[in-house]
Amino acid sequence: ARAFSVPLQRPAACGSHRYFDSSRLTCAPCGAHQRQSAGGNSCVCEPGYRMVRGNGGFSVTCEKCPEYMSGVTQDGWNCITCPKGLTLEGKCQCPNNEILVERDIDGILLNEAQCIRCNGSEQSFSASDASGSRCVRCEKTFIHVSKSCDCSSPNILTGGLCFFAQESLPPKGVATVRFAQLGITLTSAWFLKNLQSSAFACWLYSNLTACQALGNMCVMNMNSLSPSSTDACGLFQYIFIGTARLGIVHSIAYWRHNLPWLYYGDQPGLASQVLEKNNFPTTFTFKGRDKDVKLQFIAASFDAAGNFLKWQSLEGGILQLCPDTETKLNAAYAFGTTYQQSCRISVSKILLDFANPIFYDLFLEYNGDNGQQHLWAVPVLNLNLQYSEKFVNQGSNMNNWLLTRRFFLVDTLSGKETDLEKPPRVIRIASEITISIRLVSHAQRGTIYPPLVTIAYTDVLVQNPETQSVMVSFSVSYEMNQSEAQIQTYIALGVLGGLAVLWSLLKTAGWKRRTGSSIIDLQTVFKFLLFYAGDLANVFFIITVGTGIYWLVFFKAQQFVSVLLPLPSQEEDFVTYIACAFSLKALQFLQLLVSQLTIDIFFIDWERPKGKVLKAVEGEGVVKSAAAPVSIWRTYFIANEWNEIQTVRKINPLFQVLAVLFFLEVVGFSNLALMDASSSLSRSSESYIAPWSRILRFGVSAALWIAIAILQVIFFSVFYERFVEDKISQFVDLCCVSNISVFLLSHDCFGYYIHGRSVHGHADTNMEEMNMNLKREAENLCSQRGLLPNTDGQTFQISISRKMRRHYDWIHETLTRKHGPARLLNSSANTFEQTTRAYNAMNKFLSSFIDHVHKEMDYIVKDKLLLERILGMEFMEPIEKSIFYNGHSFSDVLYYGNETTLLIFDILFFSVVDLASQSFVLAAILTYLQQEV
Repeated sequence: ARAFSVPLQRPAACGSHRYFDSSRLTCAPCGAHQRQSAGGNSCVCEPGYRMVRGNGGFSVTCEKCPEYMSGVTQDGWNCITCPKGLTLEGKCQCPNNEILVERDIDGILLNEAQCIRCNGSEQSFSASDASGSRCVRCEKTFIHVSKSCDCSSPNILTGGLCFFAQESLPPKGVATVRFAQLGITLTSAWFLKNLQSSAFACWLYSNLTACQALGNMCVMNMNSLSPSSTDACGLFQYIFIGTARLGIVHSIAYWRHNLPWLYYGDQPGLASQVLEKNNFPTTFTFKGRDKDVKLQFIAASFDAAGNFLKWQSLEGGILQLCPDTETKLNAAYAFGTTYQQSCRISVSKILLDFANPIFYDLFLEYNGDNGQQHLWAVPVLNLNLQYSEKFVNQGSNMNNWLLTRRFFLVDTLSGKETDLEKPPRVIRIASEITISIRLVSHAQRGTIYPPLVTIAYTDVLVQNPETQSVMVSFSVSYEMNQSEAQIQTYIALGVLGGLAVLWSLLKTAGWKRRTGSSIIDLQTVFKFLLFYAGDLANVFFIITVGTGIYWLVFFKAQQFVSVLLPLPSQEEDFVTYIACAFSLKALQFLQLLVSQLTIDIFFIDWERPKGKVLKAVEGEGVVKSAAAPVSIWRTYFIANEWNEIQTVRKINPLFQVLAVLFFLEVVGFSNLALMDASSSLSRSSESYIAPWSRILRFGVSAALWIAIAILQVIFFSVFYERFVEDKISQFVDLCCVSNISVFLLSHDCFGYYIHGRSVHGHADTNMEEMNMNLKREAENLCSQRGLLPNTDGQTFQISISRKMRRHYDWIHETLTRKHGPARLLNSSANTFEQTTRAYNAMNKFLSSFIDHVHKEMDYIVKDKLLLERILGMEFMEPIEKSIFYNGHSFSDVLYYGNETTLLIFDILFFSVVDLASQSFVLAAILTYLQQEV
């Protein structure tokens, strides 16, 4: 690397006696009697020396001039006598209004230079030009005022123009510019040179260029004026009021003849009339043959001196300071496409590219009824403008706005203090430009209000241009009045929220009945809040999904533009609803997990001992016969199967996540969430990609989640569970084959019962007998499996009496009942014996309860009413007898019976991650991990 390294040297660092050798990119010494040229890239002779030979660079030979010819000609090749003195460069100079002559008319060099005075008499009216080499006709104001080329007192000379002192002139202008962000007010060299003369020429002669230049200076001063000020805007306002007799242009009251149109007027409330009273006289469509999706912006451009440059279309990136391809730059003006562009630009590049400011009057082009092209003036909202206390161009209240017309992108001129040839001390940059397109409310044919350009300027104190930079942005936004949509959302939220309260009260009432309590206590209130949290989450979910799908369908499918997407700032309520739905649904999901962990489950073993075995009695040394023990492995096996089906769902979570991600990222449904009018699923890499809409992202992803989930449920319910595998039904079959019943209590007095008693009397047998039993059952040679004779009903909802519950608790308490000395309470043997006794007692009690042994704790079997099924509660209270309700699955205590809650939680989890990260892939990964956990 060192072998290809060269030192960095700049021309400015070479000094006065060295020049910058561009072939070697380094400084090289000049020869004798030579110094660096003005450009720094060559050598020139010192004053008093003429050039004998010169080929550029150091190939220069200098020779001293004789004493009697001490001057050097303008080209540097000859010595000459200078009668009226020398310049610092050693060349001849002449007084004002005289021109320097070094050669005859035929080109022969004179021995002595001549200074010839220009004839300023009435016949010639000539004066020397700026270079002092020619006599030209003097400025017309001199001739008009003094009938000569002199502007002597008492006449007024300003800006190279001459004016009568006794004429009614505008007040003396203040040539200062206020940079409010920096707290700096400086005297501008440009204003000092041109402000007064432009105001006088505009006032006296209605000079078009002078009037435009004065208007530009007002714009450079941020259109900020007050009645008592005589700055650029004060002088413009003075002339505007004083020239009312000249009339107006194109019947526009704010556009005076010969003056630029800078303001819309300072009447309170005028801005809202300009922006909302009249519709733009054309319509826009997204689809069809007559689609008109281009906004034809055109601008009249002027230089700082007031000269009209040309009409310019905004296509090609005229207003976009950030570089990009022409296709992407032009996408800013495709109707319906929200456009955002931002970047950081160095101050040095700004100074290089915008040495001369350009001013724009913006219009929107359209075709009239007769095919004639027309222009609609586009108002400008300058956020830096400070007109008076009653006008502040901030906030959403249009009545406080003062609209303007002319604007610029970069001002590197007004910040120059002393010399216009030197770099500016301060520059002003349009750091934020936004074109706002607003749709007319209830428009069915794509009608819009006049566009609005909002500009925010940034003041930059130039210190080190190479290291300083400015963040700039350009955007085009589309908006419509969302108040009606908000009102409809609030109404839906209020109505559904009220219904959620009623539904939660019914759930709480059903829960109280199932717990066997009628007292409203703190636990009841807490339970109601948990129910309400889940139901309110459903309300928020319904509203957000409905909103997302509504915008997705109606925005993307419309032909004539009738709706526009909410702005990012208008999506905050929507995001808040999603966050509330997720938080409340997460609370409901935790309640579901807790309920699964707190359910009482007992596996009733109907198997009875077969025969007797000899058993030694510990401590007595004798052998006695006892009933053969029943194997516990069947119970353990059923318990393990129960543990596995707890998280079985009606859909395949992995397939769900992969399918959603496939359609979003591979098929391209994610492109429907872009804030543009296209409904295409693919985008070209060369085309502009609009920003994402959070509402559309949620709408697309939620619609896919729901659609794929519904298809999965239909597939599993209609095909898979019928022809392949139904794990819930298989578990019931397994219980029956194993001779095990399952007794579940999800509440104090409510639960589920799975009747698994074998119709063969026993299940602990060999393979041959097991196959024989199954064959007999298939051939209907034995009784049916149902709890009631000649029925197949094996699953029940049970509502038990308080008496039965007390007896259940009495047996259950033996597990924790403490008797005897404290030293024995923690004995593992004692605990094991207690557990064994409690198990045997509970098994005996529940099996006898099912067999109607306890008449004081008997039960009846009945069907649930339709209304009971709908409301999810029981009207009949089990006072004397418990109630078994036919045909109700126990899946409510499993994931399988809570698929809706789980699915909504997955959708909300996916959406929250996506809205936070703007990544469907990350959302899918985290959702799958969450499901696995």
